[in-house]
Amino acid sequence: MLRKVSHHSVTESFGAAISSLNAVHLTDTVIHRSKRMMLDTLGVGLLGTSTAVFSKALQYSQLFKSVEKSSVWGRSGMTLPPQYAAFVNGIAVHSMDFDDTWHPATHPSGAVLPAILALAETLPTQTSGLDLLLAFNAGIEVQGQLMRFSKEAHNIPRRFHPPAVVGVMGSAAASAKLLALSPAQCVHSLAIAASSAGAPMANAATQTKPLHTGNAARRGLEAAKLALLGLEGSQAILDLESGFGVFYSDYSPSELPGTNGVCGGGFRWVLEEQDVAIKRFPAHLGMHWVVDAALEARAKLGASGEPDLCKVQKVVLRVPPSRYIDCPFPAMEHQARHSFQFNACSALLDNQVSVNSFSGPQIDRPALRELLAKVRVENPQDNHPSFDKMYCEVTVEMEHGESVTARCDTFYGHWRKPLSQEDLVGKFKANASTVLSQEAVESVVDIIGNIEKCPDCTVLRSYLQMSRPTTHLFREHLG
Repeated sequence: MLRKVSHHSVTESFGAAISSLNAVHLTDTVIHRSKRMMLDTLGVGLLGTSTAVFSKALQYSQLFKSVEKSSVWGRSGMTLPPQYAAFVNGIAVHSMDFDDTWHPATHPSGAVLPAILALAETLPTQTSGLDLLLAFNAGIEVQGQLMRFSKEAHNIPRRFHPPAVVGVMGSAAASAKLLALSPAQCVHSLAIAASSAGAPMANAATQTKPLHTGNAARRGLEAAKLALLGLEGSQAILDLESGFGVFYSDYSPSELPGTNGVCGGGFRWVLEEQDVAIKRFPAHLGMHWVVDAALEARAKLGASGEPDLCKVQKVVLRVPPSRYIDCPFPAMEHQARHSFQFNACSALLDNQVSVNSFSGPQIDRPALRELLAKVRVENPQDNHPSFDKMYCEVTVEMEHGESVTARCDTFYGHWRKPLSQEDLVGKFKANASTVLSQEAVESVVDIIGNIEKCPDCTVLRSYLQMSRPTTHLFREHLG
């Protein structure tokens, strides 16, 4: 059902909301959650600068030069035109599928944070940490609202990869907010961005998938800057079946509440009600259910000592139906990150799944291949392909007749069971320390932890590029 364009269209309500949001609308919960998202995104992005897909994208992007320059994370002194810095840093964030995941399903932060950090470095006036938080949340909010216009969006995606659909809109909204665009310019930012939206799920489990996030960051930033220059698009882009409705078969948009004064008009952040999932290891979110269930099954087998996995006769995985994460014999890391079978077997063999689990030697080892051959996948009718409703059961049958079953309904890191602050910071430090000095790692934790008090968010730049400014400089930035 498509809404008819009224005097105040859906698209106009979005433009008004993006333009009128200000810092007083940020609640304590939204600030807390978005700071966790920002820290996690920086950590997985820094780790992602070690990947082959990042290196290829960086090599390509270095062909381009401009007067405006923005930093490349994890590369001392290296700059690119801002749209290409957003591109490569966005790719780094999603390069290992280690970034946050929301419900309805998307990776919300990777399309937004690289764009606004790149943009902030080019602005003529100082961008405060509070400005950055507000722009970030404007971008997250637009994604959350758009996904709620479709029931189809609530399930694990089948046709389009969500960061390429809603992510580019979020990047455009966040960039428009940081540029202080008018309501009409915000509308045009969304319209321009929509013409860069969409990427097929067939490229999941390949090196191209991270480009979806990088392109979303880049194209959203470009859309806002083009709107600033006066470029126009459809003023009903969010209202029409031929507009944003092309991405969903059941698209039913509605106006944002509270566009006159926002808070006083009934506005409430989506992030206030729906937290994100933070991953413990770099793989598709669905893998976290199967790993936790496999670890519990392994513990049951090893109750009286180390289990002899050579005597496994069969492993049964009861998971929701989803073709692109049903990969029986992955041959490369990106396939392994999207394989129920691989992640279950890795957990059974190693009693963990980690960054190193997806290396070539780990994927190719004979013991893993032998166990993969014993895996059977079942799709129970009550196991829905939704990150809010799915579960995973793992049954391991041994040669001598012993059988154990374990089930995971909510893994640790899911929004219903969020990572502790200590574990989240620990994840960031483990990821960032692969690239940054210890001083830089600690400084980024401090800056993000106090970002709403930071007069100039571009202080992050030097730390993200491995330089070693002293701690007292950060204290001075806090005033």
